[in-house]
Amino acid sequence: MSIWSRISDALSALATGEGLSAVFEKLRSPPERSVAFTIAVIALGAKMAKADGQVTRDEVTAFRDVFHIADQDEAGAAQVFNLARQDVAGFEDYATRIRDMFKAQPETLRDLLEGLFHIAMADGFYHPNEDAFLERVADIFGVPEAEFSRLKMRFIPREGADPYAVLGVSPDMPLAEIRSVWRGLVRDNHPDAMIARGLPEEARQLAQKRMADINRAWDEITQNAA
Repeated sequence: MSIWSRISDALSALATGEGLSAVFEKLRSPPERSVAFTIAVIALGAKMAKADGQVTRDEVTAFRDVFHIADQDEAGAAQVFNLARQDVAGFEDYATRIRDMFKAQPETLRDLLEGLFHIAMADGFYHPNEDAFLERVADIFGVPEAEFSRLKMRFIPREGADPYAVLGVSPDMPLAEIRSVWRGLVRDNHPDAMIARGLPEEARQLAQKRMADINRAWDEITQNAA
C-alpha cells in the first residue's frame, strides 16, 4: 500500500466532520509516523503557500520534488493540500500539534522545516511573509536560531552559503576536527538514517539534497585549505 493510500485511510475520519488537525491525533505511533510527517509537510506547506498572497503551480509542484508523487497518487496529495487551505485552524495550531507529536524526535521536526524551505523556494522567490511564517514555525518547533539561519544559508541564495556554517563549525577549527564533524553529519543524515527515523521513502530526494549540501560544504573547506 502506497503512503498516499494510507493517507487516504487516515483522512477518512474527515467524513465525520473532523478537521484536518484532528487527523494528527490518530497518527501518534509507528508505522504511521511517516504518514503523519507527509501530511504535516503538505498541510503546513499549503498554509505557507498562502503567506505570499498566492498559491502558484510551482509551489504545488514542489511537493512532487519532495515526495515523488506518482501520477495515480496526485489526487491524495491534492486532497491534503486543499483541506489544509480550507481548514479554519491556523498554521500555529498545526505546528503545535506536530511539535507535540514529534517532541521526542527533534531531528524529525528539523527535517520537516527543511521540506518547508524547499517548498518556499519552489517559485524562485523567498517572500518576507514566508520568512516570517518559517521563523514562527521554527520557534514553535524549538529549532535554535543558529540552525534556522543555517537552513536559510542552504536554501536562500542571497544568504550566501558559508560552508563552515553549513557544517556547524568555525573556520579556526583544525581540519581534522572539521572532518570528524563532517563524517558525523554524513552518518546521521544519510537517506537511510533519515527514513529510519520517520521520513517516508517518498521523501528520499529531500535527504539526498541535504547530503549533497553537506558534502559540497566539506569539499569547499578542503579546497580552501589546500
